Amino acid sequence: MGIEPGERGVGLSGGALPDGGAPGSSQAAGSCGATSDPTPSSWLANPRSTREVLDAFGLFAKHRLGQNFLVSDGVVAKILRLAELGPDDVVFEVGPGIGTLTVALLRQAGAVVSVEADRALEPVLAQTCERDSERFALVMGDALRVDAEGLSSVVAALGLAGIDPEPRLLVSNLPYQVAATVILRTLEHMPRVRREVVMVQAEVADRIAATPGGRDYGAYTAKLGLYAQVTGRFEVGPGNFMPPPHVQSAVVRIDRRPCLGPDGTPLSSEHVAACAAVIDAAFTQRRKTIRNSMGASGFDRERLDAAFSATGIAPTTRAERLATADFVRLAEALGW
Repeated sequence: MGIEPGERGVGLSGGALPDGGAPGSSQAAGSCGATSDPTPSSWLANPRSTREVLDAFGLFAKHRLGQNFLVSDGVVAKILRLAELGPDDVVFEVGPGIGTLTVALLRQAGAVVSVEADRALEPVLAQTCERDSERFALVMGDALRVDAEGLSSVVAALGLAGIDPEPRLLVSNLPYQVAATVILRTLEHMPRVRREVVMVQAEVADRIAATPGGRDYGAYTAKLGLYAQVTGRFEVGPGNFMPPPHVQSAVVRIDRRPCLGPDGTPLSSEHVAACAAVIDAAFTQRRKTIRNSMGASGFDRERLDAAFSATGIAPTTRAERLATADFVRLAEALGW
């Protein structure tokens, strides 16, 4: 969606942070108390500081928004190591919460643009990220409606010299109810995002990393393979959050790679979209053979039979047995 200038909120408002410490100052970091490291990755990543900030603004975790605040600086540090940020990188973050991961990202990246649905957190983020406000853009709204152009415009408005405003990475503790959609949508619609490092529910991480024939493999996994591959993962238990969720979590690193055709050349965006349509049709009725499932989705059965013959894919195969590369070959044989 287009983002109006008024939607970017970086002004101070609302309550004051506890102890009078400036965000990111030695006072604020020293109040964390959960780590012996004098320079934690995030001064907010501990139960005490999180509770103090929430209390200062009269807030609490909202279950309907999937809010579970990260309170482990060790997890934040591992996320940063996986992300491998550079000083010129612009990071796209979804669901910053009170800024626990955001303040750590701002220490390493050129700029951070965060999208938050809960308007009650706008004044909180304005204060917790105040120290680096000149490199922080906050968009209040639905992460499923933003686009690369809109995000770039709010980063460009910061006026940072030498920084390309278009996001290059997605690094987030994602709201679990939209996590899978955000991951794939970002790869589909933000082609310059080269890497995603995201906290998700463990079962979503299993889907992301599944292989053909596995229990968790499906259309989502096959389509993700059109854009990227999983290159890292670590588990995160419920005790690392406040309040603790009722599920296990995991952080996954996903690196973009070019989708190659059978001849080894990168596919156009139109051909990638055609491959995704073939995948969706193949999994529409996953209990049926791929021929029957795709036929029921409107594909001409004679053309299907010719494509199966050309690719060597058995028409009696079920979709969950095929890798992403198989669907690419099938899409080409069907004429894209």
